[in-house]
Amino acid sequence: MAQKKAHEVDSWLRRPDPNIRIVLIYGPDRGLVSERAKAFVASTGLNTDDPFSSVRLDAGEVEAAPGRLSDEAGTVPMFSDQRLIWIKGAGAQKQLADEVKFLAASPPRDSIILIEAGDLKKGVALRSAVESASAAMALPCYADEGRSIDAVIDEVLARDGLTIGMEGRQALRANLGGDRLATRSEIEKLALYCHGAREVTVDDINLMTGDVSVLSLDNAIDAVLSGHAAVFDTAFARLISSGTNPFLVLAGAMRQFQALSLMRNEMDSAGKAPGAVVASARPRSSSQGGSWWKRRCSAGPRPLCHGRSRDFRRQYS
Repeated sequence: MAQKKAHEVDSWLRRPDPNIRIVLIYGPDRGLVSERAKAFVASTGLNTDDPFSSVRLDAGEVEAAPGRLSDEAGTVPMFSDQRLIWIKGAGAQKQLADEVKFLAASPPRDSIILIEAGDLKKGVALRSAVESASAAMALPCYADEGRSIDAVIDEVLARDGLTIGMEGRQALRANLGGDRLATRSEIEKLALYCHGAREVTVDDINLMTGDVSVLSLDNAIDAVLSGHAAVFDTAFARLISSGTNPFLVLAGAMRQFQALSLMRNEMDSAGKAPGAVVASARPRSSSQGGSWWKRRCSAGPRPLCHGRSRDFRRQYS
């Protein structure tokens, strides 16, 4: 079986088998999937910004154009020995699974195919096609626990010359583990705050870190408001995988946009400064923006129309 257990993945990525032509990285932890995909790409030495040595595809593109993946895999690279085909957003697409199965049986000589996927249950066609092939490898990614969280803590803090005691480690670990990107982001934020100190204390952790081990609508809604499409994609995927109704995200975002529209109108009609309008805003109930009201205290007043929203609309329209 061409697969690794969860605890074997990182060691394999440090020294990937050069005979493997198709790599499937999948699991419910989208942040960890993304991080490990980037680690694999780095190990290939290929320049992802060079269109002659790499191509990025969405699984939907492969599904909508039968033969597209096979054509890309058969393309001879012009200025490098290998060519990377990086596919994102894979799941239960039948066409993608069929083409991967075909390519796994007759591996491309000049191409490496990397596939990022969500949580694939055993028996799903794409996962089965990879696991049953000798020239392919399936790498699962599950939520960080125990030693894997400690490894990320040690990696980030050591990079900044920081240490952490047992009590601090336990306090920090309790807030981490829901998603690798969120975990790493929280630790990096903590390391930045403690820059110049020798040790991270419990007080530092209580002050600077939030609980990212639980899912929250706030992350997805904040990403929409600020125009951060990649952050929204990760947060929304986590919510969906947990069984959250997508309408709750839409409803929460609509309430926030309505509140922002009312505040913008107050700025234009009364000539008030943004800070004064935000300071005077009061949600009618906790379900109509209470969490946003709490977050605005730490975030401070921001422009009520963010330029990034145009990019967000282009990506998701």
